[in-house]
Amino acid sequence: MRQHSGIGVLDKAMAVLAAVAEQPCGLNELCTRTGLPRATAHRLAVGLEVHRMLARDNQGLWRPGPALSELATTASDPLLDAAATILPRLREITGESVQLYRRDGNARVCVAAMEPAAGLRDTVPIGARMPLTAGSAAKVLLAWADTDLQRTVLADAVFGERALAEVRRRGWAQSAAERAAGVASVSAPVRDAAGAVVAAVSVSGPIDRMGRRPGARWAADLVAAAEALHKRL
Repeated sequence: MRQHSGIGVLDKAMAVLAAVAEQPCGLNELCTRTGLPRATAHRLAVGLEVHRMLARDNQGLWRPGPALSELATTASDPLLDAAATILPRLREITGESVQLYRRDGNARVCVAAMEPAAGLRDTVPIGARMPLTAGSAAKVLLAWADTDLQRTVLADAVFGERALAEVRRRGWAQSAAERAAGVASVSAPVRDAAGAVVAAVSVSGPIDRMGRRPGARWAADLVAAAEALHKRL
């Protein structure tokens, strides 16, 4: 769901950045993803390239540029700062992959992740975008979202309103082979100082290890991790 600031050129430039961040692309695909006219998309992409916000790979496709990471190093994100302390402990306790997701419109974005040192794992790259239609983290983020978004997403989701009500009641969610075959996960809501749900902390791994009801094993640890993150915000 694209946000609009009311500043047309800025909104279009952000649309270009978001499209390229999703996956490197050329001009034709950029126009398809953004809906911008060819000349506009090209002008903005070239301008962003001049400022090193975009760069081209060896196939000539635009990808995120070095200036983005350079700017990011000066930013402080309390949630990510907290995650740097909490996620390693959660990984140690569970021995599985751990992630932190934020909602972005009708998608969830992995903003932090850690993998176990050895063994089969569920690797989710930082920056990965996934729909809210499947997975325990999706249920958590959608359970406390506004009703209009819930209605829109549930039309295509593998779960229904009853599942979201259950998540709100018990304070965590689980899934087995919803997002990906053979993968199970457990997630809990992370709240800010005002009590609003701002993220979902998750543990995921092979169903063979975690079982089809992974919440029975890991829900208490996820809720404790979520509470630890909340206390640091």
